Amino acid sequence: MLSVQTPATFIAFDLLAREDEVLLERPYLERRAALEAVVGDPVQLTPMVLTPQDAEEWLHTREGVIAKERGAAYLPGERKGMVKVKRVRTIDTVVVGWRPGKAEGTLGALILGLYTPDGELRVIGHSSGFTAKQKRELPGELEPFESGERGSGDPSRWKSDKELEWIGLRPELVVEVTFDQVSDGRIRHGAKVARWREDKAPHECTIDQLDS
Repeated sequence: MLSVQTPATFIAFDLLAREDEVLLERPYLERRAALEAVVGDPVQLTPMVLTPQDAEEWLHTREGVIAKERGAAYLPGERKGMVKVKRVRTIDTVVVGWRPGKAEGTLGALILGLYTPDGELRVIGHSSGFTAKQKRELPGELEPFESGERGSGDPSRWKSDKELEWIGLRPELVVEVTFDQVSDGRIRHGAKVARWREDKAPHECTIDQLDS
């Protein structure tokens, strides 16, 4: 029943052995050719191109690409001979609140929002990754913008008994953040603040940026 309702697909990207032959030390293109020779339905192959120009489209439509040296051996547990190139996007967002950090009196993350066409300010994610100095200084810098709203919500998926405290802010601050993926109308995978946008009005931060 589950195989029909939620079908799974196996996608192969490398071949490390063929019968009794170990291929770990073979160049990548040789392993790829061997993989193409043995793979058939229902297994699929990851797409591969040979030039950066041909891969550029994936940086606009996917999470990114993995670039491999053609002659590299396969080194288990290591990332030699390859590099992950992520798709990085930027949007301007309204800071709607912040979450305290682990250490008392510090900031853990900014809560970010965007305006919908009907004027609703919708939370679309959070931004962390601040330096230790910034984490200590930001609570004081944000205090004049606090709205008086405080609460907890969105229980942590890692600790079911832990709720995440938040402090609301008036929608007056704008930050430009970098991110690499959107899922269900929210930004994912470690959005980071690129700069504060004192030159941009909050109402200009619209949700259609997620579609660009």
